[in-house]
Amino acid sequence: MGGADFINVLFSEFLVFDPDQPEWAGRDRFYLDPGHMSPMLYAALTLQRKFTIDDIKQFRQWGSITPGHPERDIAHGIENSSGPLGQGHAYAAGAAVAEKFLEARLGHTMMQHKIYAFISDGGVQEGISAEVGRLAGNLGLNNLIMFYDANNIQLSTECGAVMNEDTGMKYRAWGWNVLEIDGNNPDAIREALVAANKEESRPTLIIGRTIMAKGALQADGSSYENSIKTHGAPLGGDAYRNTVKNLGGDLEDPFKIFPEVQKLYDDRAAELRKIVAERHAAEAQWEKENPEKAAQMREWFSGKAPKIDWSGLVQKRDIPTRNGSAACLGVIAEQVPNMIVSSADLSNSDKTDGFLNKTHALTRNDFSGAFFQAGVSELAMACMCIGMMLHGGVITAMGTFFVFSDYMKPAIRMAALMQTPVKFVWSHDAFRVGEDGPTHEPVEQEAQIRLMEKLQNHAGQDSVRVLRPADSDAATVCWQMAMENMDTPTALIFSRQNVKSLPQGTDYQQTRKGAYIVTGSDEQFDVILVASGSEVSPALLELSCYVRTE
Repeated sequence: MGGADFINVLFSEFLVFDPDQPEWAGRDRFYLDPGHMSPMLYAALTLQRKFTIDDIKQFRQWGSITPGHPERDIAHGIENSSGPLGQGHAYAAGAAVAEKFLEARLGHTMMQHKIYAFISDGGVQEGISAEVGRLAGNLGLNNLIMFYDANNIQLSTECGAVMNEDTGMKYRAWGWNVLEIDGNNPDAIREALVAANKEESRPTLIIGRTIMAKGALQADGSSYENSIKTHGAPLGGDAYRNTVKNLGGDLEDPFKIFPEVQKLYDDRAAELRKIVAERHAAEAQWEKENPEKAAQMREWFSGKAPKIDWSGLVQKRDIPTRNGSAACLGVIAEQVPNMIVSSADLSNSDKTDGFLNKTHALTRNDFSGAFFQAGVSELAMACMCIGMMLHGGVITAMGTFFVFSDYMKPAIRMAALMQTPVKFVWSHDAFRVGEDGPTHEPVEQEAQIRLMEKLQNHAGQDSVRVLRPADSDAATVCWQMAMENMDTPTALIFSRQNVKSLPQGTDYQQTRKGAYIVTGSDEQFDVILVASGSEVSPALLELSCYVRTE
């Protein structure tokens, strides 16, 4: 209720989209961070006629398209599933990177939109907000505009019990343009959005001081505003009735949309049709003048797997599988121009530098490169790479040590739920990390990620495709499978240490089966040794020792 004023102004006056083509690549995008504020989003989308009254009457019910936390649904105007607080605005920052990356390749005619995000007190408190704040500020993402619904109330306490900071100063230190306003004043909101859209070099944070449960009354008629109780529970009973009357609603028909309100949104839709008609005309002219780029753009936004010729890649034998991965990434860098690869300050160790060596890093004012240097920010890196793919037009991969995948679990889970086909690249796959010691030895991590593989998504597919190659040639097939998989996330797990290659003549395409016989016979066997990844070669050695002994 406190954030509704901002959403109303944004959706009825500023957000540019095609009312008739929801997947138009040139649309502005809105990413909701606090998913529990879904009624606010559903209400605005209903006024845009993307939901019906019957849809929102089924809010939080089984089988409903209006669940308690929104799930990605472009046709209904929802750009992201809203998971744990903090991730939603990271997706927005990633989308802003994608827009800049694509503009550098396609030009301003096709890529000139804004990325809007909505964050709450809880999202600001999550540690990921510091990672995103630093990265977005460092890259100068002036196409990113974020509204902070600063109502100072959270689920169990007032915010003052857990935070006492100058949030605006914090974001200014990261290089953001910060505007502080009365978040319930439409004129102030409008003025801030105009200024944010004119910003040329910085992301913008609009800190809106809002009133929690604005306009709500308790059962006795007293104010229910700024109460912790309103955060996570329905008003109920007389409080509900008093609030509806106080806000000028219709108690007999509480879902009624008043004509003047619907007219505001219908008038905006008519205005948007004129705006996007001009945009589409300019795009058509651009396509006529740039047929090759136009075909390329259609391919990039199609969701289809890129075409890659792997025939020229000859892997060295008996090397770490991370080095085999580096060779594959070199091929991808040369043949997939809409690929962005990232690393959490480990590119020369997780060997994502196989890609970096064929391009250069994305930097402020120069998005012609294709490598996203995330620094030591595994969770933000993962979420921003997911956001790049949610935007559309790009494919992303990101690397770190396998043991640090623990920092990425919330993002892996959301990528699985949204069926976002990012590529997770994890090196140092097992306990053989030498002198680094037990803190860096992944032991339980593979079991965790394999469990996610066996959990099916809503489409009945493995939630995450997990690939751990047995040697460098198997790494090639695993990367082939990863780049072909445009339905779900893929996890690629590579070794730090040298891995002895499988016997000459091995049919590596059998890797696609998931399990296969490397050597020996399925008849008259005495023992079966089963292994995966970098354990396959030691198993073969053990088998040869057994045979010699016998």
